Amino acid sequence: MKHLKKSTGAALLSAAVALGIIGASDHSFSPQTASAAAAVKDDQAQAQAQALQTLNSFYKPALKGQFPGAMAGLTVGVSTRQEVRKQIGDPELPGQDSDAFDIYHAEMGHPGYAVSYKLNKIRELRYFGTNVERQTNIGGITLKMLMHNWGAPAATKTIKNGKLVQKKVVYNRGDYVLSFIFNDNTHLDHINLTAK
Repeated sequence: MKHLKKSTGAALLSAAVALGIIGASDHSFSPQTASAAAAVKDDQAQAQAQALQTLNSFYKPALKGQFPGAMAGLTVGVSTRQEVRKQIGDPELPGQDSDAFDIYHAEMGHPGYAVSYKLNKIRELRYFGTNVERQTNIGGITLKMLMHNWGAPAATKTIKNGKLVQKKVVYNRGDYVLSFIFNDNTHLDHINLTAK
């Protein structure tokens, strides 16, 4: 009878190991742990793919002096403050002097922008991305991703913004300059577009 109990127990243990209910080291194993890890990996891959799509959405419009999305059709050096306000509304923080930026805050599903003007025409556009799910937007764009997909930049330089030291990575796009401002190699702060 003892022999039957031992062989039945061994058979159940072998079946449990084979089914993954108990690991070979005799520790419990949860199939949900593996599926949860796979789901996280899949979510990260999707976020990276969306960040790359965001990055590449700037490539062609920059040749025309434009940004994609809500700012599409508004051109650096051509479009006026009135045209910007007609298209995307009044800024939450209007610029107070001639060099100041009109600030448009990021809201649920809408990216943030800053626009400066010279003689009432757009001088510079800044794109800050979204606050919610930032990793699927510019928060997921790394320096490595940028250079792998767009090649070597025309220039890079270090800039100081208060106590923050940032890296400016510059790409010439026709008559325009598209600059990526990184806080470090994995954190893109914003994207600038200006005329050469």
